[in-house]
Amino acid sequence: MSDDHSTPDSSRGWRLICTRDFGLLWWGQTTSQIGEGLNKVALLWFVYELTGSAMKMTMVGLLQTIPPLVLGPLVGVYLDRMPKKPVMIWVDILRALLTLLIPTLYALDMLSITGLYGIIFLTSVVSTIFGPALVSAVPLLVRPTELMSANALIQGTNNIGMLLGPAISGIMIALIRAENVLFVNSATFLISALCLMPIRFSPSHAVSSEQATSVWQELQVGFRFIFGQQSMVLTLVIISSLYNLGVSAFVFILPVYAKEFLQVGPVQLGWLWSALGVGMLAASAWLALKQESDIQGRLRIVVSGMTIGGLAVCSLSLLETPLIAAGIVIIVGGSTAVLNPIIWALLQELTPEHLIGRVVTTFSVGSMASAMAGMTGFGWVADAVGPAASLVALGLVLLLTAAVAVACVRRTCALPVAHA
Repeated sequence: MSDDHSTPDSSRGWRLICTRDFGLLWWGQTTSQIGEGLNKVALLWFVYELTGSAMKMTMVGLLQTIPPLVLGPLVGVYLDRMPKKPVMIWVDILRALLTLLIPTLYALDMLSITGLYGIIFLTSVVSTIFGPALVSAVPLLVRPTELMSANALIQGTNNIGMLLGPAISGIMIALIRAENVLFVNSATFLISALCLMPIRFSPSHAVSSEQATSVWQELQVGFRFIFGQQSMVLTLVIISSLYNLGVSAFVFILPVYAKEFLQVGPVQLGWLWSALGVGMLAASAWLALKQESDIQGRLRIVVSGMTIGGLAVCSLSLLETPLIAAGIVIIVGGSTAVLNPIIWALLQELTPEHLIGRVVTTFSVGSMASAMAGMTGFGWVADAVGPAASLVALGLVLLLTAAVAVACVRRTCALPVAHA
C-alpha cells in the first residue's frame, strides 16, 4: 500500500483524513456531496420553474432511479475488469460536463424538457458507476483494521452534504437563480476529480479463478458467490434490504408526521430534517473514532442501533411536542446511521477483490429496490390508515432488521474471512 500504511496495524480513526491518499479522497467526496446537495434542490426547483408541473418534476426522481436498478449488476462486471482510479476520475469529469450542459443550453435557449430529461438520465447512468467504484477503492487505501472507520468517514461526507447542501442551495437560488447554481454543482465534480488524480492506490493483487469469457458468465459467478458460496454476504444483503425498506420511507413520512401530529410548518420540518442529519453525522463520527472489533462485535453494534432506532420510531407515534420529537429524530438518525459503514466494511472483508464490483452493485440494487418498495408501501399506509400506523410499521421493520442481525451474530463464530 502507500506510505500512509507504515504505522502499526491499528485503526487511525479520524486521523485517516490527515493521511495523504485517503485525505484527498475524503475532501473530494465532501466537496462533491455538498454539490449533490446543491443539485437536489436546484435541479428540482429549476424543472418546476421550467414546466410548472409537479408531475414533470417527480420524473427527475424516476430518471435518477432507473439506471442503478437496471444497469447495476452489468456495471459491476465491467468495474471488476478496470482500475478504480481512472474510472472515478472520468465519472466525475463526465458528471461535471453533463451538469454544465443544462444551464449552458438554457442560456442559449436550446433546452427542451425532453433534452433536459435526457441529460438527467445520462448523468444518472454515469453516476451509477461511481458509488460501487468508491466502495471497491476504499480497501486499496486503508488497512483492513480501518475499514469501518474509513466507511464511516465516507458516510460522513454524505451527512455533511445533506446538512449543508440544501441550505446553501436555497440561499444561492435566491441570489443567482436555480440554473446558475448548477454551474457551481458542476465545479464540485471537477474538484473531486482533481482530488482523485494524485491519489496513490495500492496495486491490485486480485487473482481470479474464473474461466468465464462472457458478461453473462461473469454475472453468474457474482450471483453464485452471493446466493450460494457465501451465506454471510447473503445475510448482509437481507439485513441491508430490510434496513432500506424502513429508513428510506422515514424521510418521506416525516413531513406528514410534522403536519398531522406536530401541527408545524415547513420551517419546523426543516429543523426536523436537520435533526436527522445531526444524528447521522454524530454516529458517523463515533464509528470513525471507534476501534474496530471482530465481526460479532460490529454486528452487535448493528443490533443495538436497529433496536434503539426501531423503538424510537415507534415512540414518535405517541409524541405531539415538536422539541421532544426533534430529540427523538436525532436518536433515530444516530442509531440507524451505524449500519452502512459496518455492512460495507464486512462486504469489503468477505469479498475477494476480483468480485467486489459485482457484489457491491448487486447489493445496491437490492437495497434500492427495497427502498422504493418502502417509500411506496409505507406512504400508502400513511394515507390509508394514518401516519401513526406507518411509523409503528417502520419501527417494527427496524426491529426485524435487528432480529436478523442477532441470528447473524450467532452464526459468525467460525466464519472464515476471504481476503483478496
